[in-house]
Amino acid sequence: MVRPIITLTTDFGLRDPYVAEMKAVILSICPEVRIVDVSNEIEKFSVKMGAFVLASASHYFPEDAVHVAIVDPTVGTSRRPLLIRTRKGFFVGPDNGVLALAADSCGIERTYEITNRKLMLPRISSTFHGRDIFASAAAHLANGVEPAEFGPVIREIVRPSFAKIAEKKGELVGEVLHIDGFGNIVTNFREDELESMNVKKRVNIKLKRTKLKLKLCKAYAEEKKHRPLAIIGSHDFLEISVNQGNAARTFKIENGDRVMLYRS
Repeated sequence: MVRPIITLTTDFGLRDPYVAEMKAVILSICPEVRIVDVSNEIEKFSVKMGAFVLASASHYFPEDAVHVAIVDPTVGTSRRPLLIRTRKGFFVGPDNGVLALAADSCGIERTYEITNRKLMLPRISSTFHGRDIFASAAAHLANGVEPAEFGPVIREIVRPSFAKIAEKKGELVGEVLHIDGFGNIVTNFREDELESMNVKKRVNIKLKRTKLKLKLCKAYAEEKKHRPLAIIGSHDFLEISVNQGNAARTFKIENGDRVMLYRS
């Protein structure tokens, strides 16, 4: 029998007992499960970073894995707890956009609002739904409980603004989705946007007030050391990088900054 997999993506860190409490709940309900930490070091309250990390990693897990993502600054409010069934697996977490990139890319089949109290812990804290609702729901799902048992089907989920590209006067306007540990600036542009702008060997890009004409590379080392470049990274987003350098520091860029693609 194949053991079920539950992954965790949270901003809880490892100093506090929160991640261990979630794992304890999961293991008490589904003892045979394998728990994989995608990351528990998401920047505090950064739904965007959580969404990016989850979307990056979830594709590589076996089908029917259950992905739990908890970056939940509005915990305890009226925001809905979700279970999303996709062609590649299941996503469990708050309806605040943290699940949207991953679920959309895996092909959403049906979405449920988690309302069945029998599939939650008996006592639900208003500040720790990760343990009391989401960990419990994920474990029951891994145990074979049918998604329809968790609650009613819903038609729409929150899709965050950082997943959208705008067009303005012939230019495409996006934003910085993530800055990785190497200082690479990951934008929310994909190859489709480059094709629509007829990009071939060079990318015309504006970071804040800085205009750049960057070589579109397939490897970082195609550009000279310490020189900036553009590249479609391993997660299929356009990155602005510096070969053996730190692009974010070089251009003074932060998460959420606006990025524009323009024609020469």
